[in-house]
Amino acid sequence: MNKYWSNFVNTLSPYTPGEQPEDKGFIKLNTNENPYPPSPSVIEALNTVSKENLKLYPDPDARLLKEEIANYYDVEQSGVFVGNGSDEILAFSFLAFFKKSKPILFPDLTYSFYPVYCNLFGIDSILVPLTDDLSIELSDYYQENGGIIFANPNAPTGRCLSADVLEELMKENPETVVIIDEAYIDFGGESAIPLTRNYPNLLIIQTLSKSRSLAGLRVGFAIGNTELVGGLEKVKNSFNSYPLDSLAIVGAVEAIKDKDYFEKTRKDIIETRKWLCGSLENMSFKVIPSQANFLFTSHPSIPAIELYGSLKKMGILVRHFNTARIENYLRISVGTRQEVEALEKALKFLLAHGGV
Repeated sequence: MNKYWSNFVNTLSPYTPGEQPEDKGFIKLNTNENPYPPSPSVIEALNTVSKENLKLYPDPDARLLKEEIANYYDVEQSGVFVGNGSDEILAFSFLAFFKKSKPILFPDLTYSFYPVYCNLFGIDSILVPLTDDLSIELSDYYQENGGIIFANPNAPTGRCLSADVLEELMKENPETVVIIDEAYIDFGGESAIPLTRNYPNLLIIQTLSKSRSLAGLRVGFAIGNTELVGGLEKVKNSFNSYPLDSLAIVGAVEAIKDKDYFEKTRKDIIETRKWLCGSLENMSFKVIPSQANFLFTSHPSIPAIELYGSLKKMGILVRHFNTARIENYLRISVGTRQEVEALEKALKFLLAHGGV
C-alpha cells in the first residue's frame, strides 16, 4: 500500500508483459514479435517525415490510414477505428460496450489483459473454461451475458476457430457485443471481418505489431458497424484525440500497402512454425496445433519452469505462465530459421542432460 496512491490504484493488478532485456544478446522468442524487420517502404516513408510535420499535431482521425485499411479489407471507412496498438482499442471497447449490468464472458485461458481491464473498469466477468485439449467450445457461450470477447487464434494456445463456427455464435448472441481479437489471424486463420457486414454487434480488432512488424510503432485497428465505431470514437475523444502520431500513421499506411512483403514474411513464419513443430515433436514435446506465430508446448518429463530457466541461462528467452492448467507449458515465438535452430540445439542439449 502506498499512502500517496488512491484506494483505487492500490487495488489494481496490472498486466505483466514479456521480458524486454537491455542485453541485446538474447534470442527473443518470448513476446511474439515478428523476427523480420518492417517493409523497406515503411522505413523509406518514415525518413520522408519532415521536422515541419513533427512540430504539428497529427490528424486526429488518421484518415489516410483508415482509408488504406478500408480499401484493403473492402469495408466502409466509417466502419474503421484506429488506435495506439490493439491494447488501447481493447480498453476503449471494454468501456464502450461492456460496462453494463450483466457480466461479460471470456475464456479462463486467453489474453491476460482482459481480466486486467475488467478490474480497472469495474466490469463483472465470467471465465468460461477451455476444454481439456485447451479449445474454445462456443456452445459454452450460449448463455445470458453483457458481452463476449476472446482471441482467435487464442493466446497463449494458438488454436483457431473458423469463420463458419463463429457465425453460429453470432446467430446465438444477437443482443450484446461480440469482440474477436485477431492479433494473430494472419498466420493461418480465417478473419471474421466479412461477418461484420451481417452482424452489427460484431467488432474485429487487429494489430500491425505481429504480421506487419510494427510493434515499435503501436498501431491497431478495429472494424465493425458504424455505430460501434462511433462508440469507440466517443471514448477515444474523451481520453486523447491524438492516439496515433505522424510517424505511426505514415508507417502503418506503407505497411498495409506493401502486400508482397507482407505475404512473403508471413509465409516464411508459417513455414518456420511447421519446421519447429516437427522438431519439438521429434523431441517428444506435446505441441498444441497453432495458427499463430507461436507454439504452445510441454515436455512429459522435464518441467516447463526448469526448461525456461535453463534456456534463459543459455541466452534464449521463451514465455512461461505460472497459471493453473498451463504451468507446464512454454509459449515459444516463431523466430527466424536460424533462431529456432539455435533453440532446437539448446533443447537437445538440455534433454540429454536432464533439463539443466
